[in-house]
Amino acid sequence: MKKIGLITTGGDAPGMNAAIRAVVRIASSRNLHVLGFMRGWEGLINNVFNPLTPRSVSGIIQLGGTILHTTRCPEFETPAGIRKAAETLALNNVDGLIVIGGDGSFRGACDLSKETEALIIGIPATIDNDVFGTDETIGFDTAVNTAIEEIDKIRDTAISHERIFIVEVMGRERGFIALTVGLTVGAEIILVPEEKYKKEEVFKTLKENSAKGKKSGIIVAAEGVGDTRELARDIEKSTGVEARISVLGYAQRGGSPTGRSRLLANLFANEAVNLLVKEQGNRVVGLQNGQITSISLEKSCKSRKPLDFSLLTLADMLAT
Repeated sequence: MKKIGLITTGGDAPGMNAAIRAVVRIASSRNLHVLGFMRGWEGLINNVFNPLTPRSVSGIIQLGGTILHTTRCPEFETPAGIRKAAETLALNNVDGLIVIGGDGSFRGACDLSKETEALIIGIPATIDNDVFGTDETIGFDTAVNTAIEEIDKIRDTAISHERIFIVEVMGRERGFIALTVGLTVGAEIILVPEEKYKKEEVFKTLKENSAKGKKSGIIVAAEGVGDTRELARDIEKSTGVEARISVLGYAQRGGSPTGRSRLLANLFANEAVNLLVKEQGNRVVGLQNGQITSISLEKSCKSRKPLDFSLLTLADMLAT
């Protein structure tokens, strides 16, 4: 192992830069050269990269986003695009490739692993926290804390105006953000894509809360649960209480990473480089039961990370 490639793919997540910095500096300490391919798979297909050194990654640990940039690359979804990416790795004598991204990125990495001799390691970095094989991903803690800070402010207004606020957080297919945020802000109702909700049950809960003396409330909903604006209108019609929408949107992806996200970035990067030095590839590093470990790339791609529904039950008890 003499030279490794490094890319960030998929949606950006706070802590990606911290992971880039850690990979480069740890690899340098092991006498490995690092090539940073720009704009994710697009840079790998088009052979666009910058050599990365410990000095070139100075001052980025606190920055959100990714200095390597990331973009959608439809060409990589084709067999020809994957072959071109494999050819780039061979052309540059890249022995190992570290992919920093989410589950979609790792599915792409799994396809690439079948076309290249380079060893591939995945570092899970996504605010969605939906990568199988790790209890937590880089960026998840930051996104959760960003949402908490905003919802705490929204609750002040909800109480002052005696309104119901539906706060929409990111999560088209998975509800990890909504569940964790809802539980930690004391939301009265949490809606996640994994569990289809009935409007009548929402109305019933709000009416019961009103009977208990609650004149305001917070509903945290993942964006994938459906039309929250329609839900707000129906709440007003059914309960007579004003309902408003607040969509947090892309703010959850940005900002300086929390200490937790930076810590995971450093620990995951260290494990990724160590695996490559040991010539162990096609794996995804992660955190399981408090320990840094790894599983096969293929298993991570083919498995679905379960949502802990017991936390919904706990949230219901705490919201009484």
